[in-house]
Amino acid sequence: MDDALPATMQAIEITEFGGPEVLKMTERPVPRPEGNEVLIRVAAAGVNRPEVLQRKGMYPPPPGASDLPGLECAGEIAAVGADVNHWKPGDRVCALLTGGGYAQYAIADAGSCLPVPENISLEDAAGLPETVFTVWANMFDDAQLKSGETLLVHGGTSGIGVTAIQLGKAFGARVITTCGTKEKCDAALRIGADAAFLYEEDDWEGEIAKSGGADVVLDMAGGDFVNRNLACLNTGGRHVSIAMLRGAEATINIFVIMQRRLRLTGSTMKSRPFPEKARLAADIRAMAWPKLESGDFRPVIDRTFPLADAAEAHKRMESGAHMGKILLKTP
Repeated sequence: MDDALPATMQAIEITEFGGPEVLKMTERPVPRPEGNEVLIRVAAAGVNRPEVLQRKGMYPPPPGASDLPGLECAGEIAAVGADVNHWKPGDRVCALLTGGGYAQYAIADAGSCLPVPENISLEDAAGLPETVFTVWANMFDDAQLKSGETLLVHGGTSGIGVTAIQLGKAFGARVITTCGTKEKCDAALRIGADAAFLYEEDDWEGEIAKSGGADVVLDMAGGDFVNRNLACLNTGGRHVSIAMLRGAEATINIFVIMQRRLRLTGSTMKSRPFPEKARLAADIRAMAWPKLESGDFRPVIDRTFPLADAAEAHKRMESGAHMGKILLKTP
């Protein structure tokens, strides 16, 4: 046990399942890293929709994970487990977590950590892991988006959306997005999207099909959007589902899939085994991180709340008004 570490820390816990008001500040023992784990002194944590679902009792943490919410954080390594040999105390990292990010200290698997470049603050870096891992795993690793292809991403000003737009452009794709307001469409265009449509008002699938179609769809909507997505996919197109904000069920035309040789897939990130996350982290560090270091893409931050105001941060998330990542800053 490291005597230099404090015995307790401030953290946000879910006192019962329900609205944002169930998120309360508490005091917990500072965890100690074991094996291939590192302990991070958290500078800030990202706020994500899966944590909203966890708060409502709809997305429990995987076995063995912290019951505290928080799927990503950034800070300095405070201690390492006995099996860790490539990180040391004092290293600036951001990390994908299975839980526990809404706290002053958090445990991460060493393979799920990435170095924070000097041109990115620790606070801003907290908005990177969940979105970058998700976008890389689904858009590049699974859907194999290539330079010269067209990407359609819904929710262009969400945390996932701004990352998908920037990385898609950084790797040579044409990027089209949908948003809920004209203001958000304008913001998506400033971030780098080639075209932006109002998803409730525009015939976006028709316009995309007329302009050359899409090769990859990164879909957070689900529900009725799935069939509309398929309508604008080119032959050999890939449809990747990562959320279902418009519903978990969709009616689709199977003949369209057959006729155009479409591929429908999807995934979640939290339950993936650590070796798979480590493989993704290695690919991200080798291929995406140079784009971050060069400024070709950067974290886009909507608002930063004090850790004690986690309930307000969740209200902001659920309002849908945010553009970019919502963060919690630790005291």
